[in-house]
Amino acid sequence: MWTDHAIWWHVYPLGFTGAERALADLTHEPQHRLGHLENWLDHAIELGCSGLLLGPVFASETHGYDTIDHFRIDPRLGTDEDFDQLIAAAHARGLRVALDGVFNHVARSFAGPHEWFRRDGEELAYFEGHDHLVALDHDLPAVRQYVVDVMTHWLGRGVDAWRLDAAYAVPAPFWRDVLAEVRAQYPEAWFFGELIHGDYAAYAQESTLDSITQYELWKAIWSSLNDGNFYELSSALERHDRLLDTFVPQTFVGNHDVTRIASKLTDERHLGHAVAILFTVAGIPSVYAGDEFGWQGVKEDREGGDDAIRQQFPDKPGKPDSLYQELIGVRRRNPWLVRARTTVEHLTNEAVALKATAEGESLILLLNVSDEPYHFPLDVAEPVVDGHSWKLTT
Repeated sequence: MWTDHAIWWHVYPLGFTGAERALADLTHEPQHRLGHLENWLDHAIELGCSGLLLGPVFASETHGYDTIDHFRIDPRLGTDEDFDQLIAAAHARGLRVALDGVFNHVARSFAGPHEWFRRDGEELAYFEGHDHLVALDHDLPAVRQYVVDVMTHWLGRGVDAWRLDAAYAVPAPFWRDVLAEVRAQYPEAWFFGELIHGDYAAYAQESTLDSITQYELWKAIWSSLNDGNFYELSSALERHDRLLDTFVPQTFVGNHDVTRIASKLTDERHLGHAVAILFTVAGIPSVYAGDEFGWQGVKEDREGGDDAIRQQFPDKPGKPDSLYQELIGVRRRNPWLVRARTTVEHLTNEAVALKATAEGESLILLLNVSDEPYHFPLDVAEPVVDGHSWKLTT
């Protein structure tokens, strides 16, 4: 499937384009801002990515996850015609496009019937205590049909994939029933769900989602580097490998919901180590736009606490860190890595040798986070990605 070669460039459009904080702040509608994103598509290609993963683009009250109408492009971003032009421009460059589907909760001003809202007794049910995010009742056939209709509408407009926001808050059988109908019309479409904790494999099987966000690996990457404890990474990779028996995880070191990796790491020299792990272990990886420039940003638990990680982008791209291009290049030249099994060939607190193997191919990643040179006691014939030079040697 085409996703075996997918490397996503992940964008949060409202922040990227400098849109108003709230739809109510829009004085002249619509604003044709999607063209700003189109200016960056060549950058995604030069970086080595093959897909554009978009955050929310549908009409919403504020940050995009409080949807008003899933069939309408947010006027702060543009019109249907602007969206069609963006899709055409992406496809002309060979970029697939994924949309962010927020189907667990909606805004209070949601355009659909309020009878679709879930209730806890006499009160409305909210998403994780946010009283402006009203949960939908996923037991209702009308809600299921609505989600099917939204997905097929935009797939019919050229979209290739869907990220399902807060998938963990939705009963897995709901996704199973929805995706069966959608896949009947669009068998090549790809669907991945946001799960943070829990049994990823069991949820993937029951929901029939193609992939799940790999938050456990994300945490193990930055945490093991910060603590000088590659034993944590080793344990996480063992569990990561077991997931491959069920599905290929969606992997990342940054996204729109977490502190940027350059800020998450206590030592900036370890950024390369994090990116090297991302692109040499199994998974369908994504790069959060801005990370390739080393941008910083800390997520805070407060109103507007996401602003620092959802920055506005300039009109034209600058030059990204060559580190990303080099390591994405390693991934593109070795597409078998998407399902590679990783074994730990050598392990200490501050040094690790990871061997990826699949389809008769293999590659070794050597990482050393100490301040001293380290000699790995290995006699290998495989290509080696060296954690100091970031060059692939054979």
